[in-house]
Amino acid sequence: MTTTTGPRVVAVGGGHGLAATLRAARTYAGDLTAIVSVADDGGSSGRLRADAQRPAPGDLRKCLVALAGEPSILSRAMEYRFGSGDLAGHAFGNLLIAALDESEGDLVTALDEVGRLIGAVGRVLPTTTIPVELVAEVAAGDDVAGQVAVMAREDVESVRLEPANVPACPDAIVALSKAEQVVLGPGSLFTSVLAATAVDEVREAVSASPGRLVYVCNLHPQPPETTGFGVSDHVDALLNHGVKPEVVLYDPSTIGGADGVTGVVAVPLARTSGLAHDPAKLGAALAALV
Repeated sequence: MTTTTGPRVVAVGGGHGLAATLRAARTYAGDLTAIVSVADDGGSSGRLRADAQRPAPGDLRKCLVALAGEPSILSRAMEYRFGSGDLAGHAFGNLLIAALDESEGDLVTALDEVGRLIGAVGRVLPTTTIPVELVAEVAAGDDVAGQVAVMAREDVESVRLEPANVPACPDAIVALSKAEQVVLGPGSLFTSVLAATAVDEVREAVSASPGRLVYVCNLHPQPPETTGFGVSDHVDALLNHGVKPEVVLYDPSTIGGADGVTGVVAVPLARTSGLAHDPAKLGAALAALV
């Protein structure tokens, strides 16, 4: 639960990784905001995007659930997936966000309302309210379009969004301008973390924020997207995309390759399984860096 005296924390990224950071940050933050990539084109989000031009709701849903207050029927239903019929595979939370977005004509209003309904302890904002597509340049110099297609490659050199120069969500920029800590990751390096900072105004606001920029490195490489990556490879990709973390947090028991990385902090972060970040350990490590 966020505290009334803790720091203003802004977490940037997408997917399950950003949700893990939010579960950790809510243990120490006084004010918590998630700024979420909306470039996903797979699963339920992809189907909703195919039906109508809209930002992907899936990662927004995951973050809202991570910030939900006391467990409730509605917060549990957010993750419910229909098992049959025309709705098979759709997450209820995705449909709720899409419905409120269409009925209110404003995605931020929709997210704030869902947050109110589930008692969210922080705010969830999109990087942009414009529908975007993730595009990667791969080693051969070709372009690969679509987040799902990019995730399937092991030769990604860089990522960008199309259309280019989309405006950032204004409230996201305001949150970054007031942050005392900005957290990137963990999560899919190219398709979640760098997909979020691919919005130019978001990347610029992350760099200009008064908050200390912390990158939480993945526990393991993520094949095929980051096959063979160590800590330094993750950080090099950030730097190549104009993102320069002040601190790089990683768990030396699960991933190596941190030699020569500026601002590196090695600390146990993983659950016993070693497959996911432990919210209590990650929260304590992040709190110590404010």
